Amino acid sequence: MKLPTDHSNPHVRRLFSFWAPTQSTMRGWAMASVVVNAGITVTGAGVRVTASGLGCPTWPQCTPDSFIPVAHPEVDPLNMAVEFGNRLLTFLVLAVGVACVLSAWRMVPRRRSLVRLALLQPAGILFQALWGGLVVSTMLNPLTVGVHYLASSALIAACWMLYARAGEGDAPVRRVAHRDVRRLGHVLLAAVFALLVAGVVVSGTGPHSGDEMASRFDLDIETVARLHADIAYVVAGLTFALLFALHVTKSARPARRAALGLFVVVLLQGVIGYTQWFLAVPAVLVLLHVVGSTLVWIGALRAVTSLRTRDPEPAPAGRSPAEAAAAV
Repeated sequence: MKLPTDHSNPHVRRLFSFWAPTQSTMRGWAMASVVVNAGITVTGAGVRVTASGLGCPTWPQCTPDSFIPVAHPEVDPLNMAVEFGNRLLTFLVLAVGVACVLSAWRMVPRRRSLVRLALLQPAGILFQALWGGLVVSTMLNPLTVGVHYLASSALIAACWMLYARAGEGDAPVRRVAHRDVRRLGHVLLAAVFALLVAGVVVSGTGPHSGDEMASRFDLDIETVARLHADIAYVVAGLTFALLFALHVTKSARPARRAALGLFVVVLLQGVIGYTQWFLAVPAVLVLLHVVGSTLVWIGALRAVTSLRTRDPEPAPAGRSPAEAAAAV
């Protein structure tokens, strides 16, 4: 019987590669999970800036008597379509997550580290789906909305780690940069996460709440925006320091490229942030700023993981690599 993985069309083989995975296809599915989780994070922000947060006013149904959009006197059809479309994207994210789990499970030899990382995806997606119901039931409370965004960032981190680990072995971590440079990378990653949290506070204080009935944090918007900007300066400084340190120590080229890419994205994000502030926070620039924040987070993860690697685990003494693989 001919399997999809034996199909003559390369696109079909690629689509079903999770059934007969290689290291390359495993990394491909992991990268796909990074992309779709980043995508649904951005579309979630699109729901907010189009005031479609309660386009489907109930959960898990879209309306009290239907799982799909139907005419409702109190909800604009466009808002309903935007919110329902974002909910549908969850199934795409779940499908890619399941493909990652199957790929990790069917890898030969099977690597427990990849299986564990892959399993974080369906678990995280289930949490996000249930938390989304809480977001709706609390009428877009800024705290629940903020946790929703940060949980997406955590999922992106898990997906990125799966991508990075799929390209490595399972031997102990080996540094490819000086120990202190790697520590600087960890500090930078923590600063970027703090920047995301501050951004959540700004979003929960300012306009574009997702619906006119949504509550806001009782904070001064100028104060929290300045705090957010101050943390952004710290991130930019740490990124430049990392880039400079990697060049001075003549570290591996992938690490230097990753740091340079992050520095460029951070600068562009700063330009977008100041522009949206001086233009009274237009919705389009808010959405673009969320795209930028997602890219900054991914860039920081890439920069940190580029500072270390793992070699293939050595075969047990007295056995050939082929024998060791067959025994797993």
